[in-house]
Amino acid sequence: MLALPKRPFLLMGFLEAVGLTAGMMAAAHMPGALIPVLSQVFLVWQLSLSSLFLGRRYSLQQLIGCFLVIMGVVVVVTTSGPPTSSLSSSLAASLSSTAVQWPLLFMLSAAFPAASSIIKESVFRDSAKKLKGRSLDIFVGRSLDIFVVNTFGSSFQALFVLLLLPLISSLGFNIPLSQLPAYIREGSACFLNFNQGIAACKGAPLLPLLYVAANLAFNISMLALLKKSSAVVASLAMTLTVPLTVLAFTLPLPLLGQPQPLGGGFIVGALVLLVGLAAYNLAKPAGTAGGGKLKLITDKDD
Repeated sequence: MLALPKRPFLLMGFLEAVGLTAGMMAAAHMPGALIPVLSQVFLVWQLSLSSLFLGRRYSLQQLIGCFLVIMGVVVVVTTSGPPTSSLSSSLAASLSSTAVQWPLLFMLSAAFPAASSIIKESVFRDSAKKLKGRSLDIFVGRSLDIFVVNTFGSSFQALFVLLLLPLISSLGFNIPLSQLPAYIREGSACFLNFNQGIAACKGAPLLPLLYVAANLAFNISMLALLKKSSAVVASLAMTLTVPLTVLAFTLPLPLLGQPQPLGGGFIVGALVLLVGLAAYNLAKPAGTAGGGKLKLITDKDD
């Protein structure tokens, strides 16, 4: 692992940390109903950046498929829950009470993790060519191990998030820097379940650890898909989590509270999403252009 150039992973971690910081700052000033809708701009950023830096070209059918996926997600989200609380009936009021700079910042923040995913795709694609013939344990079948990419990328991301934590707390959540250590101590005590009398800490540390394990497994799965296909395909597959999440909240599962009824447009939105996925994957790829190649793996060790 130490023989692998670290610059690409450093850049991945930095981009994801900046995107997370900007996204959290914006989300703190936005209604929750807007967040899953505006999050779909991530796919738009990926299409643009992969075309610009990887020289990839998309056919009309693929672009239509991506558009249908985005529309399917929007339909699922806007028709979720009871009619009185659905986004379709309250979105106008939410938008009128939200300063325009926060949604714009949230959409801009999606560009950073999108760029990171393009770098990951480039690293996977170029590693076999640039490092062909090296006898390293980090390569399995002459390709870069996804666990190495996840370990380095996540480690650098955690480092940059810690460095940006004062900015997140002060600008995003209006927590003075002087009070940040106290918040960290209280959060650590809650995580370790020292404050057993507090309802918000119920289930700790098992539930947070289960979340971390599930999130790690999900990220590894997405990296494996990205390695075998592309960043855009991985993002399209990830959109399936939106209707599945909405569906999960309709079931009498532990810790989810009262089951929520499905909105009338859930089935329609899910079908539109699936049609979009099929349209993209069944389309003939348009290929790549001659320029716009992103070179990140080099023979020189950092």
